[in-house]
Amino acid sequence: MARKNLGCSSSLFLILLAIGSFFATYNLITLVVQNRPVNPGKYSFDPLVVMPGKMKGKGGKKVLFHVALTATDAPYSKWQCRIMYYWYKKVKVMPESEMGEFTRILHSGKPDNLMDEIPTFVVDPLPSGLDRGYIVLNRPWAFVQWLERATIQEEYILMAEPDHIFVNPLPNLARGEYPAGFPFFYIKPDQNEKIIRKYYPKEYGPVTNVDPIGNSPVIIRKDLLEKIAPTWMNVSLRMKDDPVTDRTFGWVLEMYAYAVASALHGVQHILRKDFMIQPPWDLEIGYRFIIHYTYGCDYNMKGELTYGKIGEWRFDKRSHLRGPPPRNISMPPPGVPESVRTLVKMVNEATANIPGWDTS
Repeated sequence: MARKNLGCSSSLFLILLAIGSFFATYNLITLVVQNRPVNPGKYSFDPLVVMPGKMKGKGGKKVLFHVALTATDAPYSKWQCRIMYYWYKKVKVMPESEMGEFTRILHSGKPDNLMDEIPTFVVDPLPSGLDRGYIVLNRPWAFVQWLERATIQEEYILMAEPDHIFVNPLPNLARGEYPAGFPFFYIKPDQNEKIIRKYYPKEYGPVTNVDPIGNSPVIIRKDLLEKIAPTWMNVSLRMKDDPVTDRTFGWVLEMYAYAVASALHGVQHILRKDFMIQPPWDLEIGYRFIIHYTYGCDYNMKGELTYGKIGEWRFDKRSHLRGPPPRNISMPPPGVPESVRTLVKMVNEATANIPGWDTS
């Protein structure tokens, strides 16, 4: 009986959440959450710690996932997408890869000059001013539209980002109803319980049900993402509307929104620290799958990190907001970690082989 009451209250909360966001977005959101949440009390183990034995093997058959990323038509986004797609094509054909097809979800509302180079699906941006300068708020809305309108053959989807480079062939890390995600050290739901409870009521369970993840990288079954995506969008907008939440979460607000939306649907992720590395903090490649070059890499000529201070040698994507980086970036000095050296080598290989690179 208690579990039945929990399901009813959970459904009521999701309906109220969707209705509230409907008005907040000036009648934009017609895709309110209509799916029953998975009962959060069903798990007999914690998938964040252990994976059930029956899920560990896939019987040798490849289970492909569709690679999808959201993007704008700004030069900064375009050159990153071109490098990302170059390495996708190289890694996809490797024997251990389970990559399927690729889509750049372009939320500019109109085609751009990369339509013939990169498989692209054009969707609408949020109404003008609704993102309040936080352009990432368009990401969940873009996924909602894509999932509604596109034909996606694969059963699973990898949500990726333009500044991801595939460094090793990526298998399908998800297992059935358990998606695979990357644990970010700065996503800390348990340390922000007062805020999280605004969006994840106590009847859903402990705040630790909210995974320390963002939406990317995540490999998830398509039907689960179809349920989560509208809630993710609604929670993102509600969080942005709340000054305390907005101020506290800042640029990672949309990441928290995805984590909360997943928990609202009873979906927990297998946390894979080997999913990706983030130079300059992660030093070695090993058998990780993605390089995420979100941080600037600054070093002196002794190979010492000077983070927070512009180095004598540096690679920072934000140095190229208005156009692509040049071909043949100089290699870092001796002593710089393997992760940074590999990143530069891979950027250089891509830019050397992408036709018309300077037109990004």
